[in-house]
Amino acid sequence: MSKAPHEKDTTSPLTRAVHGGEPRSYAFDALTHPVVQTATYSFATTADLVAYMEGSVEREEYGRYGNPTVRAVEQKVAALEGVEDAAAFSSGMAAVTSAILALVKSDAHVVLFADCYRRTRQFVTGFLSRFGVTHSLVPPGDLDALERVMTDKTRLVISEMPTNPYQTCVDLDRLSAICKRFRAKSMIDSTFATPVNLRPAEHGIDLVVHSATKYLAGHNDVLAGVVAGQAGLVGLVRDLRHVFGAVLDPHAAFLVLRGIKTLGLRVAQQNRTALALAELVESHPRVKRVWYPGLASHPNHAIAKQLMRGFGGVVTFELDADMAATGRFIDALQIPRIAPSLGGVESLVEQPALMSYFELTTEEREAVGMRDSLVRYAVGIEDTDDLLADVQRALTQL
Repeated sequence: MSKAPHEKDTTSPLTRAVHGGEPRSYAFDALTHPVVQTATYSFATTADLVAYMEGSVEREEYGRYGNPTVRAVEQKVAALEGVEDAAAFSSGMAAVTSAILALVKSDAHVVLFADCYRRTRQFVTGFLSRFGVTHSLVPPGDLDALERVMTDKTRLVISEMPTNPYQTCVDLDRLSAICKRFRAKSMIDSTFATPVNLRPAEHGIDLVVHSATKYLAGHNDVLAGVVAGQAGLVGLVRDLRHVFGAVLDPHAAFLVLRGIKTLGLRVAQQNRTALALAELVESHPRVKRVWYPGLASHPNHAIAKQLMRGFGGVVTFELDADMAATGRFIDALQIPRIAPSLGGVESLVEQPALMSYFELTTEEREAVGMRDSLVRYAVGIEDTDDLLADVQRALTQL
């Protein structure tokens, strides 16, 4: 089901997850893609080497520049996102930082929404500032504020969709239009949405980033990242990967490839359970507020409903409790594990104030919107009724 870049794939996300980007057959008539575990590739003759160097033959030369198993992941993600190409990396952050570095240079201006992942924010506001790259932070989802800070030096606008942990959803059509008017590139981290629920390129976004560690791989057993988009832009990012060496290991690539096969099924279950969980906790008297884009109470529900096919597997809610009581609620849960990350088959739960912002005081955490009683629940693929009963039982500990 591998298609040329100009051919539109009209199959569903479930079918693309299984067959997208793949040829009809592999070596030795294998049904699945082999793990090509090699650091370098040999040439039979000097003439073969010359042909490769001249560009008349397409093949691999060295493991840092490419690997067939890694390439299979790239082609599948490109098919899922409906774009021309993709480049895979050894982690989500390697993908994010390489994409940013490929698109900006000294004296450039970068805009981030204030609720971007804190490590992405740290990279732009701290690391890039050393090299003369300026930045602006705008309020979550505020496109009027985005327009006000755009200049002729703005080269890149970065957002997530939805964001972590408050699930802000931005109007991608308007965001891409603003970027094009200022001749800036747009980059969306779509890890929370997955290509099943959202395809940002359909709304004019230039580059789409995934922490493939999460939903794409889906089993909490591998680190990986992917950048997808127009072939020219992805080529710039890939060239930088060749220099920095943040390559995806072929065995890790195989695990991602295998995980993607069930992406559609897993995300459908996680969508269903997360919505049911959001509705449950929203109705509970000891829950002060819930953030889930599938709820009418979410401030960006209309945008999410317009752009997304499903609302994802993460539910964030604030308990009517202090930090200690919130911890007792989490400890009372019997099914999810206490851990960072999301998108795997196992449900995970965390208290962001402790998991990500432990070093800050309560006042400092509240200043960045991380309340002590905040809970982020990343739904797995367990039975919906079992998870709901477990949460209901734990809430009695408050």
